[in-house]
Amino acid sequence: MTRANEVAERSDEVGPLPPAQGRTAPASRPAVQEPSWFATVGPRLVAATRRIGEQTAFYGQSLANTGDAVRRYPGELLRLIAEMGMGTGALAVIGGTVGIIGFLTLTTGALVAVQGYDTLSNVGVEALTGFLSAFLNVRMIAPCTAGVALAATIGAGATAQLGAMRINEEIDALEVMGIRAVTYLASTRIIAGVFVVIPLYAVAVLASFVAAKFLTIAVYGQSRGVYEHYFVTFLHPTDLMWSFLSALTMAAGVMVVHTYYGFTATGGPAGVGEAVGRSVRSSMMVTAFVCLMISLSVYGQHGNFNLSG
Repeated sequence: MTRANEVAERSDEVGPLPPAQGRTAPASRPAVQEPSWFATVGPRLVAATRRIGEQTAFYGQSLANTGDAVRRYPGELLRLIAEMGMGTGALAVIGGTVGIIGFLTLTTGALVAVQGYDTLSNVGVEALTGFLSAFLNVRMIAPCTAGVALAATIGAGATAQLGAMRINEEIDALEVMGIRAVTYLASTRIIAGVFVVIPLYAVAVLASFVAAKFLTIAVYGQSRGVYEHYFVTFLHPTDLMWSFLSALTMAAGVMVVHTYYGFTATGGPAGVGEAVGRSVRSSMMVTAFVCLMISLSVYGQHGNFNLSG
């Protein structure tokens, strides 16, 4: 018989051990009842209203101080314009924001040519591909693409920079030294974003035009004269003006949103990352809203063109 079997037989003979003296079972704690959803509606509504008020106050203050930013901090403003336009470090090798926006609008312009030519060829009017390029690129595709690119490049970078300064207490140090932090950090970035978007959007529109024309002529074999005839006929200077106005408005909205989230970031590096994500989401909503409102106000009643044979 093995030793394990002997130990098992002895434990059976002895029987179950008596309970330990002086020990009692721990008393069960009463379950904490969480407040109902209805009871938390009021506090959540108050917190949301306070947050909206703080955002509105920051937006108004940063926009109102743009004049002081130009007068007091011209050197910082020029530095930000150069940084946002071409980037710094390794990002400058590919052109920074210029390269990113140019590549995105090249792809969207190419998609207009591909989808437009194939769709129009089904009904035998593929000659109107130039009309689609002049109409869709200017009024909707190029502004929306540029707005998304601004939010993902310039805007996200501004949020990350300001968020890092906030958690490292650099913004508090600026305020202690008597520098207007909102004017120096937020207003200058808003002005720089609006200035930078002018050449950037010119590059974006030209890239979309070039991509659509190249694919239609070189790939699909359409005559250059036919494409340019319909393109020039339906490309109105007023559409370009409204398109640039839409891009400028988007740039201002994107920079205001991103500077707010960076200026109010909390929670260390993880909080900065969360602020960047929230700001990109909010700025994309602002971009879509601005594009929709301008399109409805300008082209809602009449499209400003007559398509006839």
